[in-house]
Amino acid sequence: MSLYKLRRGLPELKEPIVVVALDGWVDAGSAATNAATTLAGGGRVIATFDADSIFDYRARRPTLEIVHGRPKSLEWPELTIRASKIGDHDVLVFTGAEPDYRWHELSGDVARLAVDLDVGQWISLGAIPAAVPHTRPVPILGTESRGGLLRGGVSAGPEGVLRVPSAAISIFDIAVSKAGIPSLGYFAQIPHYVSGDYPQASIELLRALAKHLDTELDFGRLPEEARLMRVRLDAAAAREETTKEYVERLETLVDEARLPSGDDLISEIERFLREGGQQGGSGRPN
Repeated sequence: MSLYKLRRGLPELKEPIVVVALDGWVDAGSAATNAATTLAGGGRVIATFDADSIFDYRARRPTLEIVHGRPKSLEWPELTIRASKIGDHDVLVFTGAEPDYRWHELSGDVARLAVDLDVGQWISLGAIPAAVPHTRPVPILGTESRGGLLRGGVSAGPEGVLRVPSAAISIFDIAVSKAGIPSLGYFAQIPHYVSGDYPQASIELLRALAKHLDTELDFGRLPEEARLMRVRLDAAAAREETTKEYVERLETLVDEARLPSGDDLISEIERFLREGGQQGGSGRPN
């Protein structure tokens, strides 16, 4: 038995492009999942996954809604694939909660599903904390299963060997690549001192995707949310001299192109994990 279920009456798809974003530690600031949610819009759900088999409900508890003292409804973690049309492209948005269990089996199912749907390309979106300031453009790092897949001026990196705890999104990426489907990823670097959602990174991920697809995308409410976040961060920096000095030091590093090394990225990721980044992407370094 597979861990997914296809809905009846699938739309006609021509070499669809899969865009995948899962919550968790590789979704700092909820940048990737918010971008994917915006991208999916009102897209039709074409596949669901067996939540009871892949989620630990004690670690990722369903949300209970209580109205006037009466338990009314439960919102369960889910993993879905939605079909959308973006420009001339059929796009399948694969997003939701990062699974807790059965990664080997699930990655095999995902790869077989991608082959059955004749997927033409697999694109992962993610975000990691880094020593970058909120006052500068969000840097985007790339990954690719072979050279020449990335577009829009994004390069694969960082240079050298980078060993970090894997996320499920990377397990899927490797599985579909082994199945013969070109796979790549765009990963935003967000300021490691930001707490909560970071909408500017979601915008930059969508921009990278738009350049990749050679089309235009609707950012929805993200620009206004990003503006309000920038106002709050600027105000915080203005109030505290130590914060202001720290941001200025990061600005100097970026302006002088002294980008974080692989070791620096590992340090930030490890701190992100310690401070709660594994819990559904809700924990953020301060």
